[in-house]
Amino acid sequence: MLAKGIRQFLPLFVFITRLVLALATLKATAGEGQVFVLYAGSLGSLMETDVGPAFSRATGYKYLGEAKGSLLSANLIKEKLRSPEVYISADPKVNDLLMGAENGNMVRWYATIFGNEMVLGYNPNSRFAGELKQVATNDLRLYEILQQKGFRLGRGDPELEPKGYRTLFLFDLAEKYYRQAGLARKILADAGHPTQVFPEEQLVARMEAGQVDAGIFYRNEVAEHNLPFITFPRELNLSDPELDPYYGAVTYVSPKGTTYRGASIVYSVTIPETSRNREGAIALVGFLLSGEGRKILEKHRFRLIQPLVSGDTGAVPAELQTALKEVSPQ
Repeated sequence: MLAKGIRQFLPLFVFITRLVLALATLKATAGEGQVFVLYAGSLGSLMETDVGPAFSRATGYKYLGEAKGSLLSANLIKEKLRSPEVYISADPKVNDLLMGAENGNMVRWYATIFGNEMVLGYNPNSRFAGELKQVATNDLRLYEILQQKGFRLGRGDPELEPKGYRTLFLFDLAEKYYRQAGLARKILADAGHPTQVFPEEQLVARMEAGQVDAGIFYRNEVAEHNLPFITFPRELNLSDPELDPYYGAVTYVSPKGTTYRGASIVYSVTIPETSRNREGAIALVGFLLSGEGRKILEKHRFRLIQPLVSGDTGAVPAELQTALKEVSPQ
């Protein structure tokens, strides 16, 4: 009697089993068409508004992006808490955390693909906005305003993102440029000052909400949000590769003992060895290097540069080796 009952429900059991297997196969197939990109927090608008949708239209791949501070992202990859197809860092130096046998050879190569500069963006509704609007490019008056009682300055965390330690570089260089000893400490207090440091991907929104009067940003961030900003002299803004020897006079040593040295701002892209969709990853990097991708970068006010590959150049996929050679800095 029991055996007869089992036989009666066997067709239904087989159907359900096949359905579960079919759904699992469908899910796996969909996953194979997805390209997960872990990118620097300053690239949110670029990646989500333009690159992601344009890449999907051009290739048919499904795009998935996540913004994090580049140092934080590297550690997430290293600890196997994230496994992106493509990793974009705001500082090529950060890739060192993932390269070499001591780091599991998780990254073997990277290419620098575009540049940026540091600016001071401010809230047009801040009570200090009128004074900031009158500041000239290299006017010491700016630094006096930043020290006024009640002024709230926002900046990134040097332990989690390159913009955080580049802010320290900017003010250290300002001390030298203006011959104002102690200027950096007067404005920033210390590297990790808790009332100034905010997550990179939140800082613009916090300033727009009035939680800070101004912040140190990359130029693309203020341009994308149509915010007023003040530029710094090229000796301070980390934009000019020709000044790398000059920028290199300032350094930041992380709590873990890693030394970061001042240099012109460039972003890097790589495909980690843990990538599960290498074809999709190659397509994404190829799109960034394409004519359409470069136009999008220009639209977001990034500085186009001639790509430069570092690490094991032989590990660069053949398709990308060709694409990298064909890219023009203009």
